[in-house]
Amino acid sequence: MDSEDDMHDANDSADDDFYSGGEAGLAASDDGDADYDFADHESDDSAELLSHRQQQNYCILSEAGIKQRQEDDINRVSTVLSITKSQACALLRSYNWSVSKVHDEWFADEERVRNVVGFPEKCIEMPNDRELTCGICFESCRRASMSAAACGHPFCSTCWRGYISTAINDGPGCLMLRCPDPSCAAAVGQDMINLLADDEDKEKYGRYLCRSYIEDNRKTKWCPAPGCEYAVEFVMGSGSYDVNCNCSHGFCWNCTEEAHRPVDCATVSKWILKNSAESENMNWILANSKPCPKCKRPIEKNQGCMHITCTPPCKFEFCWLCLGSWSEHGERTGGFYACNRYEAARQEGAYDESERRREMAKNSLERYTHYYERWAANQSSRHKALGDLQSLQNDKLEKLSDIQSQPESQLKFIIEAWLQEGTEVDICIWLLPPRA
Repeated sequence: MDSEDDMHDANDSADDDFYSGGEAGLAASDDGDADYDFADHESDDSAELLSHRQQQNYCILSEAGIKQRQEDDINRVSTVLSITKSQACALLRSYNWSVSKVHDEWFADEERVRNVVGFPEKCIEMPNDRELTCGICFESCRRASMSAAACGHPFCSTCWRGYISTAINDGPGCLMLRCPDPSCAAAVGQDMINLLADDEDKEKYGRYLCRSYIEDNRKTKWCPAPGCEYAVEFVMGSGSYDVNCNCSHGFCWNCTEEAHRPVDCATVSKWILKNSAESENMNWILANSKPCPKCKRPIEKNQGCMHITCTPPCKFEFCWLCLGSWSEHGERTGGFYACNRYEAARQEGAYDESERRREMAKNSLERYTHYYERWAANQSSRHKALGDLQSLQNDKLEKLSDIQSQPESQLKFIIEAWLQEGTEVDICIWLLPPRA
């Protein structure tokens, strides 16, 4: 897939969200009760569901594996484009660590790419004087104690160190650091960081760089389990988003929630949203927020104009009133504080239905309680099973190995059988019978 939008398209219709209603939405039935449509799953062939085995279409990456892949990509770009590793690293960061995208953009217009990233074709040397004036503290220093980026603007080592340390302590933005000269956009690469920063700052910079490789790359994500340091590289196209991390946590690649096959991500998102607060809080969300048209996350607007930008990684820009893309808005549609499209649609009654659905949602608590009690009981059983699995891995497998006089590697089939049974339990958690 070309973008995360494609992953969202893989779900059921995006119109079936929490706010718009739909057959699977809250308050969609004629009698005013919300229907999660669990009854439809009861007719599924259980044997077919349980016999379905996931084809592993992902790779679990440790910190060492991440750094190795990152280094391989940097070396590949550096070799093909005949540039330094520091420049290759800056290029990859600018293009979300996509080697193919870097190659395409570079060979299409090398000069433009250099200007965007911030390194000129030829490095400019500092003036060849015995003493130079630092552009920050304006002190005269020996040339040997001065340093400059590819632009040639000289600054003393003390000012460089303070400038770099401040940027690193401010957060991951230090990965796109530029020359301290306000009029210059030359990039400050990793080579200068390693040369001028102290050990603590270099360590922080390295962590930011490692995290950037995962968080900016559309093919990789961190395992969402608390305390887990593994990342997952996912290969799209298999039809299953289930991932089992080495930490024993199973999750859905698409939405990063716990593995929920065969239920779609949209239904799980609505279920988790409803579980996250009591009924009155849920009603407040319905009344005071709107969903991002792209990722469906609820957004509250408490000040400012009608131009809304969703939080990363979505970053979709839209109009608060009509929820249309902001690229289609401007002065002709009412500017930043009004929307002619919304006013015209409201006069035609286009938004009456959404208000009716919000009112009907108040009547869904009884049905929700029925399903929640059963789902919570199944979740409790699942967590106990995971605890038993941990005990089996840590203690019992070793004892069994001693009793049977066989190496633990020969008994791994027990763990695999346990995980297979866990997959079937995960499926059952999301297939609850209908309310009587």
